[in-house]
Parts: sequence; C-alpha cells; structure tokens
Amino acid sequence: MSKSLLEQPAASDESFPDWFVQLQQEAQEASDAIPTPSRRDEAWRFANLEHLAAIDQYAAAEPVSAATQEDLVARSNQLEASDGKFVFINESLAHAEKPNADGLICVPLAEAVVSHAQLLQEYFMAQEATLGSAKYALLHKSRTKSGLFIYVPAGMELTVPIEVYHWAQGDRSSIFPHTLIVTGENAKVTVVDYYQSATADEGHFNAAVVDLVAGRGSHLRYVACQDLSHASANIHISSTLASADADVKSLQVQLGSTWSRTESVSHLAGKGANSDMLSVAVPTGNQEVDQRTLQHHAEPHTTSDLLYKNALYDKTRTIFAGLIQVDEGAHYTDAYQTCRNLLLSNDAEANAMPGLEINADQVKCSHGSTSGPITEEEIFYFNARGIPTHAAKKLITFGFTAEAFAKIGDEAIESMVASLLEKRLHAAS
Repeated sequence: MSKSLLEQPAASDESFPDWFVQLQQEAQEASDAIPTPSRRDEAWRFANLEHLAAIDQYAAAEPVSAATQEDLVARSNQLEASDGKFVFINESLAHAEKPNADGLICVPLAEAVVSHAQLLQEYFMAQEATLGSAKYALLHKSRTKSGLFIYVPAGMELTVPIEVYHWAQGDRSSIFPHTLIVTGENAKVTVVDYYQSATADEGHFNAAVVDLVAGRGSHLRYVACQDLSHASANIHISSTLASADADVKSLQVQLGSTWSRTESVSHLAGKGANSDMLSVAVPTGNQEVDQRTLQHHAEPHTTSDLLYKNALYDKTRTIFAGLIQVDEGAHYTDAYQTCRNLLLSNDAEANAMPGLEINADQVKCSHGSTSGPITEEEIFYFNARGIPTHAAKKLITFGFTAEAFAKIGDEAIESMVASLLEKRLHAAS
C-alpha cells in the first residue's frame, strides 16, 4: 500500500493552475498545525474519537480496472430521470452526462479550477468550518481533486435533478469529493450526491465538503445520500449561504459507515432568506451518527427550520448538537430546531444538545428533542387490523422518517429516498 493518509503531501495534478496548487499546500500546512480533537473539545462532546485516530490507516485511492469502472457506472442509477449525471470512481471521472442548457456551467472540479478560476477563487470553501472539523476541512482542501462545480445563471430553472456519484473502491482507500453549487438571481436547481462503496467488505474514508451559495430569490435543493460500507468512516461538511429571498432545502440521508459525522451550517445573509435543514438516519449494528448544526441568522426577517429524524437499531448511537444563533439587529427571525429519536432497541443511545443564542428582539425561536421507543398502543393499533408486530414496527419507523424527507418537495427524490429506506428497514428487521 502507498503512504498513509497523513504522510501524503497535498494533492498535486499537472493540470492544476498555480493558484490552486498553492491553496492546497497552504491548507495542508494549516491542517497539520491543528491538533487532533480530544475529549476536552466541546465540539466533540459524546463523540467516539477512536475513529479519528484511525484515519491515518487509510491511503490515497488508486485507479480501478476497466471492468470495475463499467460495473460501477452501470450501478449508478438511483433516479429514473436526471438532468445530468456524473460518476466519479476513486476521484476520477468515469462517466459524464452534462445538462444541455445555454449559460449553465456544470463541470468537474478539476476542469473548473482551470476554466472558471475566477468563480472558484470567490466561492470555493469561502466559509470556514466552525463546528469542530476545521482540521479535516483543511485536509479535504489539500487533497480534493474530484467533484462538481455548478453555476446556474440568473433566471434559469432546472426542473429535473442533477446526480453525482462518488464511489470508493479498494480497502482502506480515501476520497475527498467536493460539490460547489452557485445559483444566480431567481435561478432553480436540485442536486443529489451519492457516497457509496464498491463492495460491502471494504472500508473507506470519505471526507466530503459541500458549498451551497444561493443568490437572491433563487431556489436550491441539495440531497446527500451516504451509504458507504459498514467498515467505512465518513465526514461530511456543508455550508449554505442564502441571500435575500433565497430558499434552500438540504437533506442528509445517513445509512452507511460505522462512524459518520455531519456538520451543517446555514448562514441566512439576506432579508427574506429561508433554510430548511433535514436529515434521516437509520443506523444498525454498532454504527455511530454524529450530527452538528448551526442556523445563523445574520439579517432581519429570515426563517429556518431544522428537522432531524433518527431511527436507532441494535447498539447504535446518535449525537445531535444544534444551535440557533441570532445576531444583533436580526429582528423578526423565525427559527425552529427539532431532533427526534426513535429507539428500536434497549441498547441504542441517543444524545441531543439543542441550543439558542439570541441577540435580537421580536424573534420567534424554539428548539426541542425527544427520544423514545414505539409504544404498545401503536403496535396494538396495527395488530388489531391484522398487521403482525414486525411489519407494524417497520411501517411505524418508515412513517417516522418520512416526515423529514417529504419536506424536500420533490416527488422523484422522495420516491428514491423512500426506496432506499425500505431496503434498509427490511434488512434491519
């Protein structure tokens, strides 16, 4: 195997321009200077830090055979129809179906750093990671060479989703996919990222970063479906910047990885901006799902709504730490934060730490968290109608999670997520 992950130099590609090479080298130095998180760090409260210590066991992903490439491209078919499809395997572009729309920029990151350098320099990882994983965001910045850049010009509406598949192949390999989406005034787009392992018996490390920049009055929908192998580890860091009257809906679907940490920040930076932050997690076995969020209201008359649903089986753990932050002068903020945990095992553990930091007047903010099992009354209701207990539990769990993903407001995506969850619940039961 090649050098371990932390021994490798910053990513280098002969096609990268000097400004990007320098950016990656500086990110590597900055990442090295930040110590690995410890139990004393509040941002890592309740987290199992053993998985962070194991990151150095991974190495750079290597090219795959033509047969493997053909197989994985054929398996990249979650949606029945899409407005564009890109398949990356071990950080190399294996398949591209570009949308046909005049003025739209939809290109792989490696191409964008050359052909659209000005836009990349303005938007690429412009927001710092503030929820605990700054070291790994910088590691991503120093390594990333795959992913997609999408720029939707003012007034353009793409009504069918764009799909992006990120496959990892080869045991102990690592990938660093990046997604950057920028929408112009009154534009509309939906993008779905899939993070998957080629086989179930290999372990991978996925460190993904997503930048969502929504222009005035635009509508941006983003979905991340993580279904890596059970032996894998996952870090997903997303940052949303919503301008005036922009509407952003983002959905996390967490199914795979023995350990997964998601950090999601929404900056409401213009009057009338809205952000819906949604998540569904169904861990099984000994999986741990760690979720950290920030709803940052920087301007008045902004709204946000967070709904996270976790259905826990076996000896799984979930951690949720969320904060609604209202800046001075951000009056008439309307923000909600809800985390609900369905405990399907006596050995499952759910930790929740919701919070508020309000520095303005005339705001409406609330937060809450609940954890509990399926009640006997719910089971009796189904049994009385001839539905056996095991089927009743599956139906109740599906209905519990559906409330979150239905809010994305796209029938094709709702159907796709429902299919993934049905398969998951069937295997779990």
